[in-house]
Amino acid sequence: MHCWKTINVKKQYGFDRLFMLSSLSGLGVFMIFYVALNIFYSATLSDQYFLLFLLSMIALYPLHKLCHFLPLVGCRRSIRLVFKKQLGLIPLISLRIKEPVPKMHFIFALISPFLLINSSIILLVASMPAYSHYFAMLFAFHCALCLTDLVYIRNLSRSPKYALIEETENGFQILVPQVIS
Repeated sequence: MHCWKTINVKKQYGFDRLFMLSSLSGLGVFMIFYVALNIFYSATLSDQYFLLFLLSMIALYPLHKLCHFLPLVGCRRSIRLVFKKQLGLIPLISLRIKEPVPKMHFIFALISPFLLINSSIILLVASMPAYSHYFAMLFAFHCALCLTDLVYIRNLSRSPKYALIEETENGFQILVPQVIS
């Protein structure tokens, strides 16, 4: 195996730029989704469960990380959870993969929170339109969380089909079998 390419989005874009892009994309998603919901649903909005909404906002990040872990359950011996603090107070949870994982398996692990959580939020909006403003904020916040994953998926989609993905200190390495001629 040899390294075809190393991807480190945080190093390539920087934390500040990624945070700004995530914030702007979350704001854009909120505006579009909220306006679309107001067009389709004319229900009176309720603020009855505000505490539950706040708890949902707090629980969304760990739930997002759990959804990354679910497709990799078969590889759980090669996965390590790392807890860090960003800016001294914001907790960050990272999944570190010790052994190479097939590219499609890794892409599925990256996209699974986007698909599972966002589709759940959309189903909740359809069943409880009186709380669509809460769900619009949850949807936008989660889309902002998913931005880095989507950037990684975009970079990985250009890699060879049967590549393996390995995580190192420098980022994700795309490994391809070495052809001996």
